[in-house]
Amino acid sequence: MAKQETIAAFYDDRGILREDARMFNVFENGDHCTVPHIYNRRDYYKVSLLQGKSRLSWHDQEIVIDRPALVFFNPLTPFGWEPVSAAQPGFFCMFQKSFLQELQRNESIQNAPLFKRGSSPVFFLDRSREKRVSGIFQQMLAEVRSDYIYKYDLLRNYLQLLIHEALKITPHTISIRHQNAAERITAHFFERMEREFPIDAPGRSLELKAAGDYAKELAVHVNHLNHAVREVTGKSTSVHISDRILAEATALLRHTDWPVATIAHSLGFETPNYFYHFFKKHTGHPPGHIRSHSL
Repeated sequence: MAKQETIAAFYDDRGILREDARMFNVFENGDHCTVPHIYNRRDYYKVSLLQGKSRLSWHDQEIVIDRPALVFFNPLTPFGWEPVSAAQPGFFCMFQKSFLQELQRNESIQNAPLFKRGSSPVFFLDRSREKRVSGIFQQMLAEVRSDYIYKYDLLRNYLQLLIHEALKITPHTISIRHQNAAERITAHFFERMEREFPIDAPGRSLELKAAGDYAKELAVHVNHLNHAVREVTGKSTSVHISDRILAEATALLRHTDWPVATIAHSLGFETPNYFYHFFKKHTGHPPGHIRSHSL
């Protein structure tokens, strides 16, 4: 099974022992970004400026990064990364959740790509924005090496600047319109569904597997839930659940070496055979096909 990449192991391998340096640090890509990485789960956040050509995959999505990009990695989403060009200039900072506590009180930061699962983590930069982002990372590098007593407060500010650079690129999607009852129920449904994922250990299984399970959890009748979700999205509750299970199945097949039977159990299927037919029905391929084409 692919092991979780931990921040402790990263720093142990590099002889970095100070606790404050392990809470937040910044590096030039250099030798850190020369070989492919397939991660199951991490226990830290990471923000990268990628200036070489590479390939990034997450869940059932893949993107070629062929121009400068700011990329946000969170601990809950498994990512696969592969360098395409030999040179991989750029920077990255990595930090623990505790470093973010003050930032997350800020409403604009709560909508940042660093914290929103399911949104694209990649933000391509034009020349002027690339120069600005590169400058922020260079200031981070200088600061992390300094003896300034309040340097971690300043580093939080630099991280906030990186987040705002991404928010400027992101289309403004926050609506101030009041939600009606159907929209509120649908929002609660999606919020609760996302809390079921990701499956981060082979012994863990979904608690909620069907529309009726979610209706009970949300204290509404299943017909009322179905009606609200269909009214807002045009698709049934069951279709959304199936789509999300399929996305997680694809991620587990691509980013772990768990046996198919273990994945089936983790996703709530009574037998591997049921999972096999579910996956093939929705993708046209058996689970093994996805795994073999991800190697």
